[in-house]
Amino acid sequence: MAIDLGLLLGKKNPPLIGLDISTSGVKLVELSDLGKNEFRLERFASEPLPRGAVVDGNIENIEQVSEAVRRVWKKSGTRAKHVALGMPPAAVITKKIILPAGLSEDELEVQVESEANQYIPFALDEVSLDFDVIGIAENAPEDVDVLIAATRKEKVEDRVAVAESAGLKPMVMDIESYAARAALDRITAQLPKGGHGQIVALFQIGAQVTHVSMLQDGQTIYEREQPFGGNQLTQDIVRAYGLSFEEAESKKRAGELPEGFERELLQPFMENAALEVTRAIQFFFTSTPYTHIDQIFLAGGCAIIPGLVELVAERTKISSSVVSPFKGMQLASNVREKQLRAEAPSYLVACGLAMRRFD
Repeated sequence: MAIDLGLLLGKKNPPLIGLDISTSGVKLVELSDLGKNEFRLERFASEPLPRGAVVDGNIENIEQVSEAVRRVWKKSGTRAKHVALGMPPAAVITKKIILPAGLSEDELEVQVESEANQYIPFALDEVSLDFDVIGIAENAPEDVDVLIAATRKEKVEDRVAVAESAGLKPMVMDIESYAARAALDRITAQLPKGGHGQIVALFQIGAQVTHVSMLQDGQTIYEREQPFGGNQLTQDIVRAYGLSFEEAESKKRAGELPEGFERELLQPFMENAALEVTRAIQFFFTSTPYTHIDQIFLAGGCAIIPGLVELVAERTKISSSVVSPFKGMQLASNVREKQLRAEAPSYLVACGLAMRRFD
């Protein structure tokens, strides 16, 4: 089964769950539409993955991942079977091209395939390719800007296989960074003046990498990945206390580590995280025409480490906050608020994927 990147198939707005598969676990979000761009969070759930099941965004063990998907689906209590999935940005080639306006869908497809050959280092029959007409080209009203997205078919097929073997039906394949941006757009709209004209920096601190996005008025103006994540703290715990990786991860999450952990391991890790943020910002300034950032948002599992956001604000001298993708949403009666507050920053991508139902 081939799936078009970013394309919603089937009937209009079927119940759809966002399913984020990352290195550390699987996260699920289901939203409902209240009208006027307002949502209610119906369900959210997560399930950890065994180490090595997903490596660098590649699914290495389909059975383990689909078993985790099956468990998270059951745990959430949803009945929806249609899912939106995400591809890691590093696995997707995107390119903006300019084509003549007024082409039919078939003519666009031919042109896109012809253009794609120049940018994609694989044979087109090995690739899942999609495109989206963004709008009229700047300074050329007779042309349109078209975004091409392409990834290896096998990477799409692995995610489809995981969902299908868990009894679910993949409907949307998005790019994780685009899903995160869709969820963040709701939050930036709540900034003064609706965030208009402001440059927002999003740092998604994952298990192995930190994804850095600089955004202005809903558009990504800069993106990169840095090899830094929560697994570094877990490895420090393994070395310091002679635990297995799984034990270290479990005790880290449960807060069951020996006295001295915060001073000896956690504080240095936080200093490193703040340094990574500062470096990324300096790199942004030196490699682009931009010279300021108005707001930093931290997301991912590490974002909720007590004191981290304050440390980042102190080091960067920029207003910083932990992002909650569900801010301003109504919550269904079964949603546990305390758990949600603790875990919300790690659900940014899953929330953005769930929002695809309403596009």
